[in-house]
Amino acid sequence: MLIPRPLESVYDEGELVLDRSTTLSAPDQLSGALAWLQQALRPATGLPLHESPVGTVELRLDEALGEEAYRLEVTAQGAVIIGGAPAGVFYGCQALLQLLPPQIYRKAAVSGVRWAVPAVRLTDSPRFGWRGVMLDVCRFFLPKHDVLRFIDLMAVHRLNTLHWHLTEDQGWRIEIKRYPRLTEVGAWRQESQVGAGPESPTDGRPHGGFYTQDDIREIVAYAAERFITVVPEIETPGHVQAALAAYPELGVHKQPVDVWPHWGINPNVLNLEESTVQFFLNVFDEVLELFPSPYIGVGGDECPRDQWQADPATQERMRELGITREADLQTWFIRRLDEHLSKAGRRLYGWDEILEGELAPGATVASWRGMAGAVTAARRGHDVVACPDDVVYLDYRQSESPDEPIPVSIPLTVQDVYAFEPVPTELSADEAKHVLGGQANIWTEHMDSPRTVDFFAYPRLCAVAEALWGPAERDFADFSRRLEHHLARLDALGVEYRPADGPKPWQQRPGVPGRPASRQERAAHIASLVENIVTP
Repeated sequence: MLIPRPLESVYDEGELVLDRSTTLSAPDQLSGALAWLQQALRPATGLPLHESPVGTVELRLDEALGEEAYRLEVTAQGAVIIGGAPAGVFYGCQALLQLLPPQIYRKAAVSGVRWAVPAVRLTDSPRFGWRGVMLDVCRFFLPKHDVLRFIDLMAVHRLNTLHWHLTEDQGWRIEIKRYPRLTEVGAWRQESQVGAGPESPTDGRPHGGFYTQDDIREIVAYAAERFITVVPEIETPGHVQAALAAYPELGVHKQPVDVWPHWGINPNVLNLEESTVQFFLNVFDEVLELFPSPYIGVGGDECPRDQWQADPATQERMRELGITREADLQTWFIRRLDEHLSKAGRRLYGWDEILEGELAPGATVASWRGMAGAVTAARRGHDVVACPDDVVYLDYRQSESPDEPIPVSIPLTVQDVYAFEPVPTELSADEAKHVLGGQANIWTEHMDSPRTVDFFAYPRLCAVAEALWGPAERDFADFSRRLEHHLARLDALGVEYRPADGPKPWQQRPGVPGRPASRQERAAHIASLVENIVTP
């Protein structure tokens, strides 16, 4: 749930007013949630909010509730936030903040505001355990400060999984100490494409950046304090030109290349020599040390096979392995990664192209080409995260208006996104249990600044958050009314969201070409892509 719905019970006793006498209390197991709540309340209110054995606001645990479930009870005398685990208490704290005036989200003292919480009783729990967003920092690098801010905004909306896309053709963003050229060379490109069409020009402006391993540890710990799991993705065996620029011997042709300045599908892929496989196993070993997530992303999407087909050395390698199809060569590579991750006690997470071959039982699929991957994976017994492009790709244009900046694919309005349903209707009840939840995907080819990420993400990400938290039955009219109030919170948080009546002049990109498509065109294209995923 994003914004409080009509509450289970609203008392007649009035409200709880926070003042200088207000105190907070919590058992030792909830010290982190207590510290977070103090930090959230103090800046705008200017109140001391000291800890006390018996606080005006109490945090408690009740194992009878689910881990992420909470109960919030507020009277004129005090508030009690009860969770099944620390995560549930944290979400109850978020609900408490939402019941205060929107100015509570400002970072300095606000005068003239009465800090009052209505007397209520509220019990709440999420429908799905995976409530995520994929953030691409490869096309345009997002500095650490802005990643932390993005995580804070996820926490406000009770999203709990950050799928972090860290490597691509256009940049390698994670320090790997064993292979320093991955960031020394692979993190930087000479220029960037401007626009979405194949004939779009480049800007002649260098771009790049990467996260040190210390940065990664900080970001992962910061997210964990907000009960967000960071799932890293290291793209393979396609979308790898940044790695090839650093280490050309990884490529089929083994010739020097530059970090790619263009968007789209790149023909350059990894060779499948044992040394290349070992290179990436070594990379993943360092990734495993940095990310405690049970899921580790390996990509697997949009991998052209033309170079493998035309290369004599690759054809000989296929004969050595007893492989007759290039598609099976990609499956063999993904299985090698899968085996390595499984031995380390982790689970491989890949885009739905990995269904084109056999997967280890623990592999988890991100279904992006519509819901065909979700249906196929669940019926094969694999867990699924739904992220269909025609509903939750937040880089897609937001209306038919010519004012939308660099319009890509089909229009996805807030109402379209709010209708997101992660569980395909074709699945049986047992098959549906494999759907872990869903996520929105934010690809940043056309988002060259944090404020542009805001524009594309919000308020659509608010709709995704509620679709993943709340019940399957939803009322968009009711959501729209609550969203109007929530926008004041986004204003206080400094989020440059897209207004309902269209982009502001500074949010437009006049003269920069897009790649719009109709729903019929997009559906036909996706249907052609998933023909080789056979549903049992």
